[in-house]
Amino acid sequence: MTDASELTSLAAHLHDLEEKSRTWHKSLASSFLNEEEQSAMEKLFPPSSLIRYDGGYPEARKKKVIFLADEEDGFSDIVCLEAKADQRFRRIGHSDILGALMHLQIDRSSFGDFWLEGDHLYLYTSAAMAPFLIDQLTRINQLSISLQITEERPVQVFHTKKITCVAASNRADALVAALAHVSRVAAKEMIHAGLVQFNHVSLEEPDQLCDNNVTISIRGIGRFTYIGTSHSTKSGRIAAEFLQYM
Repeated sequence: MTDASELTSLAAHLHDLEEKSRTWHKSLASSFLNEEEQSAMEKLFPPSSLIRYDGGYPEARKKKVIFLADEEDGFSDIVCLEAKADQRFRRIGHSDILGALMHLQIDRSSFGDFWLEGDHLYLYTSAAMAPFLIDQLTRINQLSISLQITEERPVQVFHTKKITCVAASNRADALVAALAHVSRVAAKEMIHAGLVQFNHVSLEEPDQLCDNNVTISIRGIGRFTYIGTSHSTKSGRIAAEFLQYM
């Protein structure tokens, strides 16, 4: 999770980027922001005719902030890399791909979403970074790959399953306790430790009520979307329903 000083530095960088875009009358793009960074920056740089958040496809989790020279400018420096991943003899997963990227000693902000779909790997990055990744990212956990730029814009499908948890109420600490299978006291400690986010913003108050469609992220546990209450039990507790991301 991103700390306050990092968000302050990011905001200063984006202010500078926006000013350069206006002065030079040139479209400029930031590096890739994670969802927490996007949530914070959208308050300072709300999407407009001259500010666009783009990750290569609309539902992308990691996105760049793009400052446009004019309203008609469709500028984007994002490209998608694709590779055939023959996993008949060597299986790889998300952590293997991330590990291979980190082994190249590049910053996480230099690439966007990546995922495996069948026997294909897709990775969004910037046009400037693409040649380096094509040249250097040739093996993932001993599996040889060959990246190339694709003109398509594949969309990652986020799989979920519906779960029901019995909770004391729709207060944040009650729902976190139910999802993490811990006590309310332990849930409050997790919240105070900064381990819980509502809609990609660190939760500060354990007694905050949770609205429908709020995304709850709990470090070490997972990501969930609260979709409401199906019924109340005889003891007055609620059956809270969630979509759990797989």
